[in-house]
Amino acid sequence: MDINLLVNITSRAWALPILAQLDSGVPGRQAPLLAATGAGRTAFAQSMDHLITIGLIERNPGHGHPLRPEFRLTQMGASAAKLASQINRVSTEEDLVLLRRSWTLPVLATLHTPRHFADIKRDLSPITDRALSQSLKTMATKSWVCRQVDELTRPPRSRYQAVSTGCKLSTITASAIASFG
Repeated sequence: MDINLLVNITSRAWALPILAQLDSGVPGRQAPLLAATGAGRTAFAQSMDHLITIGLIERNPGHGHPLRPEFRLTQMGASAAKLASQINRVSTEEDLVLLRRSWTLPVLATLHTPRHFADIKRDLSPITDRALSQSLKTMATKSWVCRQVDELTRPPRSRYQAVSTGCKLSTITASAIASFG
């Protein structure tokens, strides 16, 4: 898995929870997945369509009703689902809101070592300055990211590093990207 696929997966709020539930054995039909994830119907449907479009989930041929199809993970989807399950095991209920935000996991994936703002932005080329700044601030308020200012340089530069839960998630995502990339 590369960083661009992670960015693509996390662009839909419920994509990772759906993948994690499929990996844990929840049947691949809408009702059980809706109940397991707690997603709203519209957001759930958009996330499922997105996962099908990017090739992580497919209809299970010969199973389910045309109006109530059954889905299964593709080969690439199985590796993404394992990553989603690892993320679920590390995180708590309170973390789920932050994990459903689009840039949280891709930014954490780049923070396995301390990084400057420009370095993070370079690795996540489609991210805007505003999105990156907001993502880092939100994770800093949750104590997932620590910001340190290097005042010896001119102008002073901020360095960001994943800490506590953010560090665990960073390690998981960075190793998934390294092993598949």
